[in-house]
Amino acid sequence: MKVVLFCGGLGTRLKAYSDTIPKPMVPVGERPILWHLMRYYAHYGHTEFVLCLGWGGDVIARWFADDPDAREPGWRVTCVDTGPHASIGERLVAVRPQVQDDEIFLANYSDALSDLDLDAYLAFCDRRKTVAAFASVRPHHTFHVVETDGDGRVHGVRGAAESGIRMNGGFFVLRRAVFDHIHPGEDLVEAPFQRLIAAGELSAYRHDGFWHSMDTFKDKQAFDDLVARGTRPWEVWRC
Repeated sequence: MKVVLFCGGLGTRLKAYSDTIPKPMVPVGERPILWHLMRYYAHYGHTEFVLCLGWGGDVIARWFADDPDAREPGWRVTCVDTGPHASIGERLVAVRPQVQDDEIFLANYSDALSDLDLDAYLAFCDRRKTVAAFASVRPHHTFHVVETDGDGRVHGVRGAAESGIRMNGGFFVLRRAVFDHIHPGEDLVEAPFQRLIAAGELSAYRHDGFWHSMDTFKDKQAFDDLVARGTRPWEVWRC
């Protein structure tokens, strides 16, 4: 299956790390986080990548063009300039010509790593046969969830990870029909997902294993700590 990776965001919350390096190129250990994500998909046999470039896209394109270590043998990488300010939905529509011949394709943000069992996830999607699916994960953020009654009396304060709430972790599985639900100028997870929900065409696959995104400099430090300890749970290809 083709893998569409959204690589065009401004990464403003990671500016404390660098003003010039696009987020997909921020290193995790010795390689950019983008490489780790692509290596994850390649482990499961999916080696045809479509990169939706935006801000800093020239840096990413040059890396693939000039660095012999950027891609593994057998990888096919297509870089598409989808604009510096486009939403995820607009970026997806921009690469429609690259995936329109595929009944099912994969898509993901380019700033999160996981040990998600992709084969089991795809088997779940094959049973459900909905137009779209995403990985449902527990948040790793440090905010607290507050429970109150109508008068403001607090009944509970719990860390986000222990609260039972779940969030969209990306790792999308999409059928070609998803484009019928995206109107011009829309993001992917807002109005289109609401239409899919109303039609009963959106599924969430529960993943309780490792998942961590690189939204902030603090998240970058968390990845660095894992690497320093020799703990890289997302490297399923080493198992």
